[in-house]
Amino acid sequence: MAKLNRWRAAGLLVLAGALAASPLQMGSDGEMAGADSEYAALTAQVNDILQDESLDGALAGVSIRKADSGEKIYDHFGDIRLKPASNMKLFTLAAALETLGEDHRFSTELHTDGDLKGKVLQGNLYLKGKGDPTLLEEDFERFAKELKAQGIHKVKGDLIGDDSWFDDERLSEDMTWKNEVYYVGAQVSALTASPNKDYDAGSIIVEANAGDAAGDEVRVSLSPETDYVTITNNAQTVAAGEPKTLSITRDHGTNEIIVEGNIPEQGSRTREWIAVDEPSGYALSLFEKALDKEGVELIGNSQTEMGVTPSDSRMLVEHQSMTLAELSIPFMKLSNNGHGEALAKQMGRVVNGEGSWEAGLDVMEATADKLGVNVDTIHLRDASGMSHVNLIPANEISQLLAGTQDEPWFDTFLESLPVAGASERLVGGTLRNRMKGTAAEGNVQAKTGSLSSVSSLAGYATTQDGERLVFAIILNNDLANVTPIENAIAEAIAGYQAE
Repeated sequence: MAKLNRWRAAGLLVLAGALAASPLQMGSDGEMAGADSEYAALTAQVNDILQDESLDGALAGVSIRKADSGEKIYDHFGDIRLKPASNMKLFTLAAALETLGEDHRFSTELHTDGDLKGKVLQGNLYLKGKGDPTLLEEDFERFAKELKAQGIHKVKGDLIGDDSWFDDERLSEDMTWKNEVYYVGAQVSALTASPNKDYDAGSIIVEANAGDAAGDEVRVSLSPETDYVTITNNAQTVAAGEPKTLSITRDHGTNEIIVEGNIPEQGSRTREWIAVDEPSGYALSLFEKALDKEGVELIGNSQTEMGVTPSDSRMLVEHQSMTLAELSIPFMKLSNNGHGEALAKQMGRVVNGEGSWEAGLDVMEATADKLGVNVDTIHLRDASGMSHVNLIPANEISQLLAGTQDEPWFDTFLESLPVAGASERLVGGTLRNRMKGTAAEGNVQAKTGSLSSVSSLAGYATTQDGERLVFAIILNNDLANVTPIENAIAEAIAGYQAE
């Protein structure tokens, strides 16, 4: 990528030859991209960057707009529909902020259809999930403590999990088998749990460490500890200096986690975030464990199963999540796929009365339309961007970003975006190690996206003249590392100064 390094060093060099007619310089209408505008120098830079050989055989859609007016100042195949990867989350968050509101909270409820007699609850206990992707083991422990504080020491009835707030379709239709095993493709349920404060709902952290000596079995631990999954440990500790070959995966359609391969003595640990099969049961098992820990006993012929909370039940405890504004930080900074899909179903339930992907995607499309996006040219298949069937032109992503600026929730939307070169994890997010030492550092706020042969970057940058510009870059069918190209374009925008 020597050419890109020259651009970083040269800053605002203008290459006169970059304005010569070339397919790489054409806008969607076949005219030269921005050649006659006041941004001709920026146009020259971007055109030259896009001639990098790593894009040979690939498709590049680039759109740049003035933030204050939404006017396009650069368009390189901006109307060509491309796979956006996690740039899809821009559409998801905009729709959620517009329809659910910044102060929206998910709730989880405990209900009963029985009565308390002495210290015994005579009746069933229902754990009703309403979409919260942030429930932790400690929240279930808090539920148990609050029940005991109400005088409930025993439950003579069944423990029932209720995930009926959403439909029972667990995976978006284009999710691959490979991704479905890991947290990036975790199943979506109205009742679920997360292993830590990244809130990777529906997953469990599996950690493997070397044994004390060669020949020992590898030590495997779970966080949170649960018997909802089983571990098949075929892994061995080998002598120091031997290669590490350890893998952790899950057998499809089961909750059998398979650990195999080798870890050398005193070798580094291996951790995987493994998605569980049927996260509703996972959450219910954590609550059952919390009840046992607190000494709240299930007696009689009690069963633990899934069901539906009766309409005439009585609510005992309600837990509310953080606000959507607060959730937007881990959602966007860390590009959390599960949050996107949970928000889609929540929008579907709240707005259209149906907690499904179809209903949620309808809400997302309607919001995009309101923000000026040409919805006739986009195709939405999920809310996280994992689908290779999502199709959005770069011009429509830049239009969405331009359109959000007049909304009362824009500050929340902007704050959620990763900040280039900002080392703090929940500030820089997926951009924390990119564009350091350039005009983009601390300036560019943008959403990243990455799938096999797909890379994207879209957001906001302020030029050296203090003008905010909106940009969207979508690169498809690439066979090389193309993030330096995205970086170089963003750096060119941030470093631009009118002559």
